[in-house]
Amino acid sequence: MKTYTVAVLGATGAVGQEMLKILAERNFPVGKLIPLASARSAGKTVTFRGEQVAIQEARDEAFQGVDIVLGAAENDIAKRFAPAIVAAGAVFVDNSSAFRLDPKVPLVVPEVNPEDVKNHHGIIANPNCSTIITVTAVNALNAVAPIRTMTASTYQAVSGAGAGGPIELMDEVEALREGRKVEPKVFSHQIAYNLIPQIGSEQFEGYTSEEMKMQNEGRKIMHLPELKVSCTCVRVPVVRSHSISVSCHFDVPVTVEQARAAIAAAPGCRLVDNLAAKEYPMPLDTSDQDIVFVGRIRPDLTDDNGLCLWCCGDQVRKGAATNAVQIAELVIQND
Repeated sequence: MKTYTVAVLGATGAVGQEMLKILAERNFPVGKLIPLASARSAGKTVTFRGEQVAIQEARDEAFQGVDIVLGAAENDIAKRFAPAIVAAGAVFVDNSSAFRLDPKVPLVVPEVNPEDVKNHHGIIANPNCSTIITVTAVNALNAVAPIRTMTASTYQAVSGAGAGGPIELMDEVEALREGRKVEPKVFSHQIAYNLIPQIGSEQFEGYTSEEMKMQNEGRKIMHLPELKVSCTCVRVPVVRSHSISVSCHFDVPVTVEQARAAIAAAPGCRLVDNLAAKEYPMPLDTSDQDIVFVGRIRPDLTDDNGLCLWCCGDQVRKGAATNAVQIAELVIQND
């Protein structure tokens, strides 16, 4: 079997660590692994397939001889190293938002638009975590009848803000139990026993940057350039796995039975939809795995051509690391 030299840019972060785990889980043909991070992490090690691998400093020369780079760093780092990665002849699968809306860069969810990988020019973008989970859930419905508009509300776990999110939640719960004052650092407000209806900064007409990603990225992934989405993103005191409430509106009616059958057969989805038995997608059930659970499918009472649903998925895995590794698998399939 052909093997590949794979670099992980941002190997010490939560998503980078998950990428290493998933590369091993999925038996990706890694011949040589190059973990990359900042100078202060160089010389430390990460665990890969039971062995310790030394971290190297991320610099232009580090990408020579690399076949695939999985990016788990911030926008500025992705932009800084992208030219060197492409010049070295590697394919850059980037999890940041730096290139997602670049018309020359494919934005890919393998269960939805795998064919777009073939159009890359050295960079392939990994979508936003909530967008990945949502389009995986609704793409099968779009095949039944094109989706014209969506109304979505996301309920995003604290781990979506990085490794400090769960720590802050736990620290606040403990502080409140002991009667101590809460001093938020990761989040703008107390997150324990609270909801924060803002993720990202204001971008358009009172919508935040996180909320606009659902429309802008959804259009590109599902090839629906006219898709309109109103989204509200909320941070919730859940450790892991994002949840999304979605209302889809079509040109023609789509029945609940049609929707259930389509989602049950859809790649990357699991139908969990039995209200009488209290069976529906929940964050605890969807954490630490790669399937998007979909349920609570019902008619939209405000629109005869609408359906409502609820979906959950692990935002660190399917919403980030696993999706990136799946893209890399498509790259080597086309090699």
